[in-house]
Amino acid sequence: MFLLASCRREDVRPGEQIDESYWLNQERGVVAYSDYTCDYFIIETFNGFTVMRSWGGFTPLRGSVLYGSFSRIGNRTFYNRSEGYLVQGDVRDYWLSYYEAIDQMDWYCSDGY
Repeated sequence: MFLLASCRREDVRPGEQIDESYWLNQERGVVAYSDYTCDYFIIETFNGFTVMRSWGGFTPLRGSVLYGSFSRIGNRTFYNRSEGYLVQGDVRDYWLSYYEAIDQMDWYCSDGY
């Protein structure tokens, strides 16, 4: 008696499929500063620094590459290419210098806010 079998390897990930061709045509940013005690983080873009707040998920780690629209205030979806998932974020301010972004993050993350 012969038993013939075959196997096929398939990459199965939970969640939705991400259309990278769409996201890679968006603005690119790199997380310049994040802190595990605060939902706010700073993204470095071509036009300057953006202060964002993470919604309903984890705050991206420093050095993570994100794609989306960082030059408009408001809530929207971003693609975290470094970790391979979509994140919800709220852009609070954009086109800042590094020191302006740090100052805003200090204000947003202070105990008084």
